Amino acid sequence: MKKIINWLFATTLILSSMTLTSCHKTENTATKTEKTQEAAPTKVESTELVRTSQSWDGVELPDYLEGRPELVAVKYVFPAGQKLGWHHHPVMNYGILVQGELTIIGQDGQEKVVHEGETVVEMVNTIHHGENRGTKPVILYMFYLSQKDMPLAVQHPEIPLE
Repeated sequence: MKKIINWLFATTLILSSMTLTSCHKTENTATKTEKTQEAAPTKVESTELVRTSQSWDGVELPDYLEGRPELVAVKYVFPAGQKLGWHHHPVMNYGILVQGELTIIGQDGQEKVVHEGETVVEMVNTIHHGENRGTKPVILYMFYLSQKDMPLAVQHPEIPLE
């Protein structure tokens, strides 16, 4: 079971990076009459974006849950200046930030700034929140290793944001 979940984790990360890469191809134009065309790829390329057993704060990830896994992919859009309330994740998750800059703050005050194109492995069962301190929306794709009927995040409204 552990090998299957490891394979699913790796496959999801590789496929998401291939999808995101193909979505961001740009056309280079030198003048109105002269265009540079991209050469068609001759083989499949892959780039490992992250391989870790720790969350961004250096804490070891927990063992996998027992039972049937449920993989969940979520696209988040954080408007400029938006703060997400205090919460924790009962399941492992990781993602890639495709636009903007996101600051993640642990309840202990530790911060992690995630930049465009970077990956993040979230904290598990540790209270934290996120902020878009930038001037453009943050777009973040997250992938959760969950189980049926488990929440992806548990909110903590009793902890006020500053």
